[in-house]
Amino acid sequence: MIPPPFRLEAHESLPSTSDLLAARAAAGEAEGLAILAHRQTAGRGTQGRVWESPPGNLHVSILLRPAAPLAEAPRWGLIAAVALADALAALLPPGAPLTLKWPNDLLLGGAKAAGILAEAAGEGAAIGWISLGIGVNLVHAPAVPGRATACLADAGIAAPAPEAAATALLQALARWRTAYLAGGFGPIRDAWLARGPRRGAPLSITRGGAAFSGTFAGLAEDGSLLLATADGIRAIASGEVA
Repeated sequence: MIPPPFRLEAHESLPSTSDLLAARAAAGEAEGLAILAHRQTAGRGTQGRVWESPPGNLHVSILLRPAAPLAEAPRWGLIAAVALADALAALLPPGAPLTLKWPNDLLLGGAKAAGILAEAAGEGAAIGWISLGIGVNLVHAPAVPGRATACLADAGIAAPAPEAAATALLQALARWRTAYLAGGFGPIRDAWLARGPRRGAPLSITRGGAAFSGTFAGLAEDGSLLLATADGIRAIASGEVA
């Protein structure tokens, strides 16, 4: 059962669920719309990458309208990551090696199994709307240059249909949305850190052609990654972890 305020709209094929959601959001669509496509012909990932979208995998975008400053928008990508990890963990065998990679990947056995594209539009200094574009490799693991990929079927399970996976995701997102509105970012950060890299793990981050190296030191209040470097703790608001 899909919990309010969420509602699921399924399409056989779309160019991009996130593009359609953005158009609907700009036209005034209420919070909670989730658009699913069994196939995308122009799916988008982070850093301008193409997201391959074969039938059988989950491709869904979710509209949120939190009453919050625009500066808090990055937190919602982490909320989505925690919810996604919970939803997929419930579908996998106990102890399945699910981990989170900042800011937007979920790994299965160290290989990318899902990604999140969080996009926000502002109304002045406030959030106007947020789109959470989520792709999960349920039965296919498309190749990503330079990255190992995995799908849920690799864990030896009968992967759920996309609608069933979307329902589980929306149920988990509703729980974490409630937890965030009631308790702030602390519980979200703790849940993310429980599946994230260990403190002190070496990290290399690229952003705008520049590279930064250091060790993982946690998450800041705004969701930025904290990197311990020779010059002190550096907060990284955007970038890609190698």
